[in-house]
Amino acid sequence: MADPSSYRPKPGQIPDSPGVYKFRDEHGRVIYVGKAKSLRQRLANYFQDLAGLHPRTRTMVTTAASVEWTVVSTEVEALQLEYSWIKEFDPRFNVKYRDDKSYPYLAVTLGEEFPRVQVMRGAKKKSVRYFGPYAHAWAIRETVDLLLRVFPVRTCSAGVFKRSAQIGRPCLLGYIGKCSAPCVGRISPEDHRELAEEFCDFMAGRTGAHLRRLERQMQEAAEEMEYERAARLRDDIGALKRAMEKSAVVLADATDADLIAVAEDELEAAVQIFHVRGGRVRGQRGWVTDKVEAVTTGDLIEHALQQLYGEEQGDAVPKEVLVPALPDPVEPVAQWLTHRRGSQVSLRIPQRGDKRDLMATVARNAQQALALHKTKRASDLTTRSRALEEIAQALDLDTVPLRIECFDISHLQGEDVVASMVVFEDGLARKSEYRRFQIKGFAGQDDVRSMHEVVGRRFRRYLQEKQKSGEWGEEPTVEEPRGAEQSPEGEQTGPSALEPTEALSDAPTDDSPGAPTDDSAERLTDEDGRPKRFAYPPQLVVVDGGAPQVAAARRAMDELGIDDVAVCGLAKRLEEVWLPGEDDPVVLPRSSEGLYLLQRVRDEAHRFAITYQRSKRGKRLKASPLDAVPGLGETRRQALLKHFGSLKKLRAATVEEICQVPGVGRKTAEILAAALAGAAPSAPAVNTATGEIIEDDGAPPAALSAERGQDR
Repeated sequence: MADPSSYRPKPGQIPDSPGVYKFRDEHGRVIYVGKAKSLRQRLANYFQDLAGLHPRTRTMVTTAASVEWTVVSTEVEALQLEYSWIKEFDPRFNVKYRDDKSYPYLAVTLGEEFPRVQVMRGAKKKSVRYFGPYAHAWAIRETVDLLLRVFPVRTCSAGVFKRSAQIGRPCLLGYIGKCSAPCVGRISPEDHRELAEEFCDFMAGRTGAHLRRLERQMQEAAEEMEYERAARLRDDIGALKRAMEKSAVVLADATDADLIAVAEDELEAAVQIFHVRGGRVRGQRGWVTDKVEAVTTGDLIEHALQQLYGEEQGDAVPKEVLVPALPDPVEPVAQWLTHRRGSQVSLRIPQRGDKRDLMATVARNAQQALALHKTKRASDLTTRSRALEEIAQALDLDTVPLRIECFDISHLQGEDVVASMVVFEDGLARKSEYRRFQIKGFAGQDDVRSMHEVVGRRFRRYLQEKQKSGEWGEEPTVEEPRGAEQSPEGEQTGPSALEPTEALSDAPTDDSPGAPTDDSAERLTDEDGRPKRFAYPPQLVVVDGGAPQVAAARRAMDELGIDDVAVCGLAKRLEEVWLPGEDDPVVLPRSSEGLYLLQRVRDEAHRFAITYQRSKRGKRLKASPLDAVPGLGETRRQALLKHFGSLKKLRAATVEEICQVPGVGRKTAEILAAALAGAAPSAPAVNTATGEIIEDDGAPPAALSAERGQDR
């Protein structure tokens, strides 16, 4: 615990102007970001007598080891910079709202040539118009099904669209009149875009103009005795009205507003937002946060506004934002919202009438959300704490393992040998810390040797970071595995270097870090406060396997002088826990929460490893002799295979015959013929079910044997 007076700036050193400040801990991590109209006055509040500070503020200033600030010209700029830094550094003492669920949106991809209507979740993308969020995806699909009768916009995927264009026949929706079938040219790109924009106008609440236009067209058709057309327009009007009825009218004056309510206690707060467009509730969402800093209701509202509108522009920011309490001061926030929208935004507390009644409804939703969250969280926290304590007791650890790393080896019959490292902090998956390895130190199948290499490489990187920080008086000798190269900065760059983490779509709902036991400063973070890879040591290493794998992992760490990290292995057969140097395993009860957590960690490492192994195998099996031909791109490779029908026929073709393919010149044909002549023809592929010899079509025959193999 640090003494705030040890890093307090000197009197007069802090400027008396607007700005944003950052508190960092002893490891250089940013733990708190704040803004102030006067940096001097605000920072002085943090360095008063500790007894007079709020308990959470006292914890923050005693955890911090330094403070720095950036001066800006206005409070609006300070608000924007604060939001950017909170999003970038994810400080542990700042209010961070997390969605209590993944909300679906109705999205229109206006950036495409033929805009598509679809359901989307997750982060918002550019050139996409969003409506919602909605409580259920089925509610979106029901609404879209009604509206497609009037606005037959494309809803199919890119693959279906391309396939329909190739065969010249639309999908079922095109035949039943719920798609204008742009795939077969029934409508021009300009007319289809206009149709999509009309769909967006209707969803945005501008419904009156469309209904009046259809009613006028229906009357004209009836007067001209075109009764079938009039009946179709009548049904269209009915479909639009049914779609409108799905959103309850809450404000009679067709108001566009967002209503935000907060329910809070001493430890947590829940925020609920109702999106009202055209007087109707068009969307609803909720957030929950831990109150890790001393905040008022106005502060919670300010943070909610930052998260809600920080990435929005234009009409996505409504004309009116109704809140239960105003931020202090309110003027910079109102100016910031006005800047995001591009026109005046009213930020106020509703005092009477329908808007106040609706705010009470939003507040009741927030209270229910907080009660439900506390019920779930209490059970979850208790279970995870009990699991970590059981592991510590079973393995005879001094402290509970707040950070657990698990390693697994995966291969297919000795080929494409890879490894994974997954990280659990406080019993939760920390997917941003996942890493994956290629085993290149040796060839063949040897799980024990692979485990030794991977664990050694992981902790070798840890020691390299420690060496850079200058914590050792003498620099240790850190050997690299065979096949890896050493860059001047000490990073692995050869074939056995660590690869970046693969893309992860199933991000965890709570990614807050644990509290790793570590006393290094520079090696934990880069200069901007971001954590470095492999800088945090775990308290427990789990390997997928029995005594041999555990011994290999322990030996790798002993060779590097790592003696403060515990090791265990979890064998699949009987779910036994193996410890280094022990002849008998530790058997945890089947009902043990500790065993269940170890199983989750092991299974996640296995999933991550086998996913990587399959991706590598897929890339290898898709390889073709044509890939190595210089100057031959994907388009000409496809043209060659389409012209000759198979790689076997292409290999037998002459230079003159290859030149007949459009886009292939004589020089390229000569290079191609020479390359194919030098490549050894592969053995014929055999269908094991029928015994039939399959003609080479450009895919390596290894694909067949791979299908028969079993992933490990």
